[in-house]
Amino acid sequence: MLSCQVVMNALERIAPRHLAEDWDNTGLLVGSFSQKVERILVALDVDDTVVAEAIERRADMIVAHHPAIFRGMKQLRTDLPLGRRLAALLTHGIAVAAAHTNLDITRGGVNDVLAERLGLEKLSSFVMVAQADGSAESLGRIGTLPAPVAIDDFAHSVCERLGVSHVRLVRAAARPVRRVAVVGGAGAEFIDAAVRRGADVYITGDVKYHEAQRAVEQGMHLIDAGHFGTERPVLPVLAGLLRTELAAEHGTAAIFVTETQRDVFDVII
Repeated sequence: MLSCQVVMNALERIAPRHLAEDWDNTGLLVGSFSQKVERILVALDVDDTVVAEAIERRADMIVAHHPAIFRGMKQLRTDLPLGRRLAALLTHGIAVAAAHTNLDITRGGVNDVLAERLGLEKLSSFVMVAQADGSAESLGRIGTLPAPVAIDDFAHSVCERLGVSHVRLVRAAARPVRRVAVVGGAGAEFIDAAVRRGADVYITGDVKYHEAQRAVEQGMHLIDAGHFGTERPVLPVLAGLLRTELAAEHGTAAIFVTETQRDVFDVII
């Protein structure tokens, strides 16, 4: 049996907290560093389904990508969704940790996994994010496909490789796709950066109508593969990294990926 502190040390090695953006809320958000951990559930969100799954599967800890507590709280109302979830977690002694933008930025994290899943090669930095120590790290990645492909063919490939039912395709100029920029989650704010970097297509999630128009006006294709769809691939990778980091520790923990969490959006045709 491991302590929560040991698990958090492992998570720090995988996705160091100093990489997180200053507005983020990462680290141990529920529980105690001293509590014992035998079973860890890895998920994107700490929503009602994941909390119920953690209780059913007797997890002692949830390691999530999105923070269970994001903004400051002035009340703990158990008649509201967040308060009800927190009360359930505390009642069942389940700790919760988050690795959010630090997992996006770290090598081998969300964006490297996304780029690899899409078959990109020769990866390089995309959007540079300043760190507190004056250094800079990349949010997102840009790379190339082995050979140029038509945009419609590539969009179908994205669906298959990410295991999603659909993507939203924004076609621009009649240009083949070779150079691809990616930001997992919500990255529409970086459309202009993708254009400047010469991307033929930019893949992210949560794109709004006028943001899509801006990509078209600048002659770049855009694929919205969804917030969930672009981040979900990291979950089994994160679970594997945790197993590797914890293997040398005194004690063991079973680590498993959520089987219940689904994209909040359904597509009705």
